[in-house]
Amino acid sequence: MRIHRLERSQELQRPLDEVFAFYADAANLEAITPPFLHFRVLTPAPIAMRPGARIDYALSLFGVPMRWRTRIAVWEPGVRFVDEQERGPYALWRHTRAFEARGDATVVRDLVEYALPLGPLGTLAHVLFVRRALRAIFDHRREATRRLVEGAAR
Repeated sequence: MRIHRLERSQELQRPLDEVFAFYADAANLEAITPPFLHFRVLTPAPIAMRPGARIDYALSLFGVPMRWRTRIAVWEPGVRFVDEQERGPYALWRHTRAFEARGDATVVRDLVEYALPLGPLGTLAHVLFVRRALRAIFDHRREATRRLVEGAAR
């Protein structure tokens, strides 16, 4: 199984506690995910974020409706949290979000480690569209997060 990595970082002009609180609210995932995914959080709110918490989602990936379940594997408020796929489209999905105060701003770092199923077909899918789609999704999330987090302070 080939493990791929996607890394993104951004500096938000808000204090760490506000930025972490935004990311800690699973409902905000809907607001920062591109509309073409038709992404919905299915787990009733409020979701108590802690190690072992499970969150169910519905989405449409390349026009195919699917369910996705992640589990919070690591929860360190104000520092980082990690979600791992329990059920979904990937053979492996581990998403780490790390937070660092920089004066009155906050640096957010995303690291996604993922692998595709189906051996050579998964490799081909990665080359043809998965890698590009994930980059687009995380670029969209970066801009949507900036608008929502920094815009809310105005």
